[in-house]
Amino acid sequence: MSNKAIKFAYLSQEELIEAGTFNLKMAIEAVKTGLLKFKDNRILFPDKIVQIFNEETQERINCLPATLLDERICGVKWVSCFPPNPIRFGTQNLCAVIVLSSIVNGYPVCVMDGTLCSNMRVASMGAIAADKLAKKDSASIGFIGAGEQAKMHLLGMKSVRPNLKICRVAAKYADEEKSFIETMEKIIPDMDFVACNTILEDAIRDSDIIVTATSTQAPLLKAEWIKKGAFYSHIGGWEDEYKVVQLADKIVCDDWETVKHRTQTLSRCYKEGIIKDEDIYGNIVDILDGTIPGRENDDEFIYFNAVGLAYADISIAYAMYKHAIEQGFGRELALQETMIFDKDLTGKVVL
Repeated sequence: MSNKAIKFAYLSQEELIEAGTFNLKMAIEAVKTGLLKFKDNRILFPDKIVQIFNEETQERINCLPATLLDERICGVKWVSCFPPNPIRFGTQNLCAVIVLSSIVNGYPVCVMDGTLCSNMRVASMGAIAADKLAKKDSASIGFIGAGEQAKMHLLGMKSVRPNLKICRVAAKYADEEKSFIETMEKIIPDMDFVACNTILEDAIRDSDIIVTATSTQAPLLKAEWIKKGAFYSHIGGWEDEYKVVQLADKIVCDDWETVKHRTQTLSRCYKEGIIKDEDIYGNIVDILDGTIPGRENDDEFIYFNAVGLAYADISIAYAMYKHAIEQGFGRELALQETMIFDKDLTGKVVL
């Protein structure tokens, strides 16, 4: 093999799962580490590039880079979000690819599926927040939405609150609830699942943990449904009425400065003057490192909003890559075997 060859590992989603990287505990630890390292200026995190192709449906492709300085790895997530896909094509609405490169020589180290990683990142961030902000004895969880993010979020919540026993789910269509339950009861057999027949209120009332995971841009979640002491993990864009925000005793974000410039409920409230910067209790990393306390009593209603931080994705992806390689997975592919003019180019150059 030429010493000028550039080769990298390729990992499909199936290979990643087979290698044992669908591991919520591993992902949660990777995100925690990433949050703390970023606060300590050990991660580079440039602005993302967004290309929106349809303002109404928010069909888009984003480019999100981050560099893990200690690991000497630069990564990028190339992710599409096409909300009409499930109805239009019967397919998922999100697809991602992650590229990891060395910052020693700049060459690619791995090209891998990023959809699994991206979904695990959302669940991991919610789980980290739940671990600090949900009641310790939380026994029930209610979902508005029954798609991939909802399923993944349930795994994340169960990993930090193993005493969760009841899961209520409400979706736009009853068959989505049925599919959710058929899938998840096989993975979490010790949980009782309740289909709410599209009645959102039934999923939320009496739930200790609340999750909204939809692509709908509408105030689905109502403040009057929320019990005292609940923890709410807000995943999507505009999923709850403004009164939910106003009801919260604490509002925590993954990164408020990022959230405030987006289109979530919190950012809408901020832009309309309903909340101010001082109404935000803090970022989850400030609770992780002990700067501020998390939940302080069982009566607090705590609102958590994660907009998504690419360095968390890259932190998980690097952990997945290392684990998969250690387990003997990863097909080696060549980007080039030699430099361009070391090749026999006779008859192959068009002028």
